[in-house]
Amino acid sequence: MFTGGKDSSSALLRASVNGYRIAVLVSVVPQYDYSYLYHRPHFQALSLQSYSLGVPLETVGVSNESKEREVLEKALDRVKMRYGVETLVTGGLFSRFQKRVFEEVAGRVGLEVYAPWWGVDEEEYLYRVLDMGVKFIIVRVSTMGLPHSLIGKEITREDVDSIIRLSKKYGFNPSFEGGEAETLVVDMPLFRYRLNVDGVVRSVSEYEGYLEIKRVALAPKNTWTPHVTS
Repeated sequence: MFTGGKDSSSALLRASVNGYRIAVLVSVVPQYDYSYLYHRPHFQALSLQSYSLGVPLETVGVSNESKEREVLEKALDRVKMRYGVETLVTGGLFSRFQKRVFEEVAGRVGLEVYAPWWGVDEEEYLYRVLDMGVKFIIVRVSTMGLPHSLIGKEITREDVDSIIRLSKKYGFNPSFEGGEAETLVVDMPLFRYRLNVDGVVRSVSEYEGYLEIKRVALAPKNTWTPHVTS
């Protein structure tokens, strides 16, 4: 299961390191806001991440929450037949609802589930992601306490220090498992190229803002030319 964010990307990397062959990226794209099960990815970025990984991408849209499991089951059945998939890799950390749904649906089509981050310490998680060489930006903030100045910024260990301090003050989850923020991975060890992202920061309210992505392009590794404006 791949959205292009830090959770699914780092889970993919851990699966690869632990001997899994990554056959296909599967992304279920909700056509509505605030799904409890899926993160809506940026399609251009998702396609370029697929290209950079050298792994095919299968996407499917879902029009409403009542169809989420049905659409996922059809998608998993299709990739099992087409690519010989045996295991579904997910990036879940704590959501028992998400874990239960993925396990139930995967089980119906005969797939195992591998969730390498399940139960990780929420204050250690972002450090561990960065230590793996996963580089990401925040593309949406949806909670009190996370400053809009982080939107569009490549997150550093110093930023994680600040995020953890703020999480203790305002009570949000520093791993963002509860939807406090959404992320986009711009580089990691399995990428052949990195992503350069141009966009404009939009403020919805004091507690919510997002990066309106104008352009995503592939670039040589170890380059970063952000064009993010407020």
